[in-house]
Amino acid sequence: MNRISPLAALISVLLPTSVLAQTIEGTVVNNNGLAVAGAKVEVEGVGVETTTDKAGRFTFTDLVEGKNELHISSKGFAHLHQDISVPAQGTKQVEFILQRSPIEVIDVYATPIHMSVMESASPVSVLTGETLRRQQASTLGDSLEKLPGVQSNFHGGVASTPIIRGLSGPRVLISQNGLDVSDVSRVGPDHSVASEASTAQQIEVLRGPATLFYGSGAVGGVVNVVDGRVPTDNTTRGEWLLETSSVDDKKLGSFNLTTGYESFAFYADGYWRESNDYEVPVTPDIDSDEPQDHIVKNSAEKSDGITLGTSYLFDQGYVGVAVEQFNREYGIPGHSHGDSEDENVYADLEQTRVQLLGELNVDSKWISKINLRGGFTDYEHAEIEEGAVGTLFENETHEIKLDFIHNPIADWNGGISFHYKNSDVAAQGEEAFTPPSEAQTIALAIMEEKHFGDVLLQFGGRIERVTIDASNVLLPTLDAHGHDEEEGEDEHDHDHDHEEETELTRVFALDHEFTPVSLSAGLVWDFTSGYNLGLSISRSERAPSAAELLSFGAHIGTGTYEVGALFALDDDGSSIGLTEENIDLETANNIDLTLRKTQGDIGFVFNAFYNQVDNYYYQTATGLFAESGHDHEHEHEESGVEEDEHSDELPVYLFQTDDVILHGFEAQIAWQATDTFKATLFSDYVRARLKDGGDLPRTPPLRFGTQFSYETAHLSAHLDITRYQEQDRVSSDETATDGYTLVDASVSYDLPVSNQDIAVFLKGNNLTDTEARVHTSFLKDIAPRPGRNISIGVRGNF
Repeated sequence: MNRISPLAALISVLLPTSVLAQTIEGTVVNNNGLAVAGAKVEVEGVGVETTTDKAGRFTFTDLVEGKNELHISSKGFAHLHQDISVPAQGTKQVEFILQRSPIEVIDVYATPIHMSVMESASPVSVLTGETLRRQQASTLGDSLEKLPGVQSNFHGGVASTPIIRGLSGPRVLISQNGLDVSDVSRVGPDHSVASEASTAQQIEVLRGPATLFYGSGAVGGVVNVVDGRVPTDNTTRGEWLLETSSVDDKKLGSFNLTTGYESFAFYADGYWRESNDYEVPVTPDIDSDEPQDHIVKNSAEKSDGITLGTSYLFDQGYVGVAVEQFNREYGIPGHSHGDSEDENVYADLEQTRVQLLGELNVDSKWISKINLRGGFTDYEHAEIEEGAVGTLFENETHEIKLDFIHNPIADWNGGISFHYKNSDVAAQGEEAFTPPSEAQTIALAIMEEKHFGDVLLQFGGRIERVTIDASNVLLPTLDAHGHDEEEGEDEHDHDHDHEEETELTRVFALDHEFTPVSLSAGLVWDFTSGYNLGLSISRSERAPSAAELLSFGAHIGTGTYEVGALFALDDDGSSIGLTEENIDLETANNIDLTLRKTQGDIGFVFNAFYNQVDNYYYQTATGLFAESGHDHEHEHEESGVEEDEHSDELPVYLFQTDDVILHGFEAQIAWQATDTFKATLFSDYVRARLKDGGDLPRTPPLRFGTQFSYETAHLSAHLDITRYQEQDRVSSDETATDGYTLVDASVSYDLPVSNQDIAVFLKGNNLTDTEARVHTSFLKDIAPRPGRNISIGVRGNF
């Protein structure tokens, strides 16, 4: 409905043209004609936005004459894009009708162009609000594993990282407000992610290549933790949480607060968590017919953190800084050498992180907005064995991103992004299997989008210069052998040979430079009312990480002796030297096809993908074994246990390259049966194989499940049933994993108290006490999922 109001007509008669503004007045209503309060209305491409009042009204003044695109969004409704024509003078009135959506449509923050769950050409998932609080866990991987396409490598519940479509490690970037979290979690599965879910506002997952926004380290996807640590307004608000759990005696407390005065905004958050070794379901003991309880040793943790932030607010935007101190001590399950019992081994993690964020709306002919993101991270991770530091990991990172968003050019919206990152990573000690190295990235990217009627077209490109420098690369003369080769070998001669090999270790410098180029194109077609079809095609290149190239040593967290791709077996397969192969870029060619129903009582998202990765870096078993380098002879003497001849040996795994294919699907269907009851079904699957035959290791199994939700003004109840199928598509050096079913439930009741909304809640996980072993975990045989767990807590918002 478009019309000129009588008041506007009267003003146009009484006032001269020079004082008239180009004004849009409008209302936002639902399909029953009722006002939608708090809806966000944004003018695309110019950084101007507002929210509707209680009557659903909004106003824009001083808009540019001509066609403008408005984007209207509100919780529980499908987003709406609408072109409007702004008059040369006077006021124009409009009305927008939002349609109900059973799948919540949430915007992604850390991308320079607009992206949301139901509108992007690339598949996106977002965890936020009450759903985030209900699913948050001690680790990032366990917090996200109920999202379609995302599973956890479950490292004993203390260092679990997310797996996206079968990819993890250096192919999945973990970021915070768009900046690399800059820990060492991508180096090994026993290294925790230095980010906390309990103080986050939302967590975004971009499935498939996200290299345009984040760089070549995101060839498999991105997990972006969004928080308000650099505040963008001075509205006083906050959140707090207290929780305890039975399976590990966990105790958790967290808070965040935003406030301010006039042009200044302030932020603070903090959390504290402590837990013991967790219990696993009752299983028969190998020496007894009677069942007994078990715990996973070295699975306890204690962590805390605090953040202070402040911003200066002005008419054209804001600029602010936040400083975070993150501390975590956690056990390392399975960290044993030989046949000895698990030692008291734990990691002591400390990180100081400084973030600088800013946004400036520019009144110029070409540029409409400039986004600034900068970060400095000082990370330290010590692995403590028997009270002494066994290995020390350090990472110092400087990073800056600048996005220049231009004014619409022939209705194209987008911009140019500059990115710089420098990371100094070092490891010292018995398990320093990768030498110190410096990695630097300089990148330029362009991203553009335009609506052609019912079709949204998106495209982009990125070019990077990546350098890896290491001045102390080690090439020992490794005593690697098959077990059948060393029978009868004299113990004394073996030790003597080891000493000679240490003396023959070669030390040399390495300087590698790569130029990854990534290209992407996609479209979203609203082919009929309430439905859209998304197509995304990308070609992404990735430089190998320092760990993939330079590793040469024992990695107890994975139970292997790792050798990087810079090295190779000699012709007879008995010794290791420098490779004669070229060190090439990894190239991923990915296609995504998505069908969505965005409106009505039933909504769905069906996504299919096909990803061919050429020159894929992965580890393969060589059939050789090498000493771990740890001397635990005294432990056997004290315990009276006879030492096995192979007790201190690890299988040698070599990084090599091959062409692989990953394909699969994600599906989600939601039915809003009534205003209070909703049922959701989901499933995901990935098939990961070598192009010439064979399976990649630790590939997530087929999974499907359902959630039933009942929500009223004060009561919220949820029942989740998830089935993990058997995984028997395995590589030659792993075993199949049985399937299992998990049943989780939660109930929450709101108690309005004064100016706060307080909720008491009860959660149950693995209610059937099922023994569940995670196929993607390096520790599946010694660290299954926790048994039945009951959590109670209280949280508040003000």
